[in-house]
Amino acid sequence: MSDEAHLHGLMAEFSTAAALLQATRWAWAAGYRVMDAYSPFPVEGLSDALGVRPSPIPLIGLGGGIVGALTGFAMQYWIHVLALPINVGGRPLDSWQSFVPVVFELTVLVAALSMLIGLFVLNGHPQPYHAVFNVAAFAQASRDRFFLAIEAHDPRFDQHATRVFLEGLGADEVADVFA
Repeated sequence: MSDEAHLHGLMAEFSTAAALLQATRWAWAAGYRVMDAYSPFPVEGLSDALGVRPSPIPLIGLGGGIVGALTGFAMQYWIHVLALPINVGGRPLDSWQSFVPVVFELTVLVAALSMLIGLFVLNGHPQPYHAVFNVAAFAQASRDRFFLAIEAHDPRFDQHATRVFLEGLGADEVADVFA
């Protein structure tokens, strides 16, 4: 390894989803909080075992939808009442019923775009590289292997003690992850 390479954490490899789930629960109970699990398919209860909090994406979508609706209404009100008031067929200038299609479309558009941008920002994308890619066995993560990675900046992390802990959980292999 080069001098610039530094320890990102430790990664334990498991052969079954049940072993990964149990190891994650034990790691959480032992006080580890900065960790992540990798699996080729969703594992029921794994996100709870990792302590994943509810996502703010629904609130971001709601905020975007409200902004879109208000923008659509304000834009049409400004155009039809203030900037270019043309009375067609005796209808009132601020006939909100005719504003509904544009308001709806802008609500959906801005909500969807704000959720997309929120997902990218909250997930840290684009991220073409992650330190776990340096572990050769991690190539099996998309096929039939399960991994639990505890990061070095976890307050409880100690390289030797964490390695012994992960080996005690029944890991098939524990590897150093260098950034």
